[in-house]
Amino acid sequence: MQEVRCQAADLQGRFEQLAGLQGHFHFAQRKGYSGVGIYTRHEPSDVRVGYGCGEFDPEGRYLELRFDTPTRRLSIISVYFPSGSSGEERQLAKFRFLDNFHPHLMRLKAEREFILCGDINIAHSQADLKNWRSNQKNSGFLPEERAWMTKLLHPTDPTGGLVDVYRHLKPHTTDECYTWWSNRGQAYANNVGWRLDYHLATPALAQLARTEHIYKDQKFSDHAPITVGYELAL
Repeated sequence: MQEVRCQAADLQGRFEQLAGLQGHFHFAQRKGYSGVGIYTRHEPSDVRVGYGCGEFDPEGRYLELRFDTPTRRLSIISVYFPSGSSGEERQLAKFRFLDNFHPHLMRLKAEREFILCGDINIAHSQADLKNWRSNQKNSGFLPEERAWMTKLLHPTDPTGGLVDVYRHLKPHTTDECYTWWSNRGQAYANNVGWRLDYHLATPALAQLARTEHIYKDQKFSDHAPITVGYELAL
């Protein structure tokens, strides 16, 4: 989960566990802001809250659960990338986050397998948003943001190599791929959406992905949850 917007006291006695799953969280220092979480039925061998960045860790953007055994080093990660839609200052912060976060992912990829589940706040390609022509100068579809994603996903670039798991399973879908809709106008009713939510995985784990689903039966957020089923035993 991303952008949970709560503090530990808000969850106490209510949401530490759900449906037999144990919750782990990274809360923002600022109340009512950001925050990420992961629920799991397996006990992690280690929990990493933040990724060691003095600027962005206080915003509650990164949680990593490690499930290490003698034969496997596996991480499940929840990340909430900054949005730059509120103005130039936050867009510059978003660029700083991208520059800072990329080396972290590359170091992690060199050490272990992982699946990153995140609100990345970037639509990578024209197929990932309805009105791509009119959004080329808007945050979330800027050329610099898309180039960052392209580099991250390049299969042979040593500074890339991650896999967009949804696109691995559904390479050609357009209108059905969206996970976010503006609250303005009739964006949801007209399916004027963006694909901002991703599973990014190391290649070996991406090959274990079997099913994908974007849940739209109920609308309870401006985002729709994305589920990927992996043939993976912990």
